[in-house]
Amino acid sequence: MTTYGAPLLENVTGARQELTVVLPVRLLRVPDWPEGPFPFEVGSRRTDALTRSTYFAPASARALYGAPGRPRRWHLPLDVKHDRLHLLGMELLRAATARHPEHALLVLHFSVERPLLPILRTLAGRRASPADELLTGPFDPAGFLAGIADVRDPEQPFAKARPYTVSFMTPTARHTPALRTSGEGALPVTADHWLWQLASRSTPEDFPLPPEAAGEQFKEAVRISADWSALVLRQGAAFLGHRPYAGAGDFFEFGALHSRTVYLDALLLGSLQRDHIDELTDELSEVFNSARLARRVATLERNIAVFRSTYWRQHLTAHGAANDLLLAFQNQHRLPARFAEILAEAADYSRLVQTQESQQISGALGVLTILGLPLGTALSILQVLDDHSTAHLVISLGLSVAATAAALTTRYGRMVLSSLRGSGGKA
Repeated sequence: MTTYGAPLLENVTGARQELTVVLPVRLLRVPDWPEGPFPFEVGSRRTDALTRSTYFAPASARALYGAPGRPRRWHLPLDVKHDRLHLLGMELLRAATARHPEHALLVLHFSVERPLLPILRTLAGRRASPADELLTGPFDPAGFLAGIADVRDPEQPFAKARPYTVSFMTPTARHTPALRTSGEGALPVTADHWLWQLASRSTPEDFPLPPEAAGEQFKEAVRISADWSALVLRQGAAFLGHRPYAGAGDFFEFGALHSRTVYLDALLLGSLQRDHIDELTDELSEVFNSARLARRVATLERNIAVFRSTYWRQHLTAHGAANDLLLAFQNQHRLPARFAEILAEAADYSRLVQTQESQQISGALGVLTILGLPLGTALSILQVLDDHSTAHLVISLGLSVAATAAALTTRYGRMVLSSLRGSGGKA
């Protein structure tokens, strides 16, 4: 069956299929697992933290792997097999924010030997998707995380309510809709339909992609090379090969390795950025919920500065594909535009605080002027006249008080008092 020329994938099993599932959890304690990301190996290549750090810029590597003595990531090798699913291991990435220091991301790594799309549909909660044991039974993350982390309550924004998935699929020679014509020829449009279904975790029945919008959707695909492409959407990402898998020693072994290591890390960094921007947006919305505006704005500016120096990167590495994947994730969630809005709004609040502080200073100077000018004038006159009479001094003070009270009833005096009242208690 086809829709707009793209066959459904429910019954298709690729030559090689990998699946990574990312879940938000609440970290209870640091696990006693080996430190660093999961060290997948292909041949002599081992993708541990040291190797991956050479791929990324130092700031990005610190956000993803931590620093010496301050790890941010741990892994646990596993070997759980059930119903043609193989759980290879899991990772925990500390993703603490100012308001949620216990926040972390759980990463589960699977190999799949049955049709991949039905599993993705189940994880996405699609209607009429069959019950699946992926996150239950032997693969239930709660069993592996007992005493270490709690799977987060799903009552949260939809963007985080379902697991984020990263799927990898290489076709066989029979899967012509995904294959380039004549080896290096043109890529059929059906390949992008397959890629979109894997990334969106849906069939045309779940979400009929409008033909008018299909071209714009497919423009977002990242052409890593002639052999494979990637597509990043809000709820998932997918990697699809465009030539048959040749077995052991094939390049796709390294493609699968990259999809669940450095390319996954680019998407994880995007998730960290999204979570922090969500929190900064919440902070902005609560600025006026307290009388201490200056303190709230100062805290907000500090959190923005920490986020900017620690997480906000749009250039990860000299290797283009990881950058392209991060930019695609950011664009899906409008992160650059949202962060620009945060900076602009924070700047407006900062100017408001500065205006209030200037009003306070001006009001204080005005009070000093109103109080001090009559008194200073009276004392100066007594000094010039060399008058040491206590009675005259008392009279001068009384007249000064009266002059001050009269001055406060003038327009200028009322402005000074209004300035002090308007800014008092706001800092």
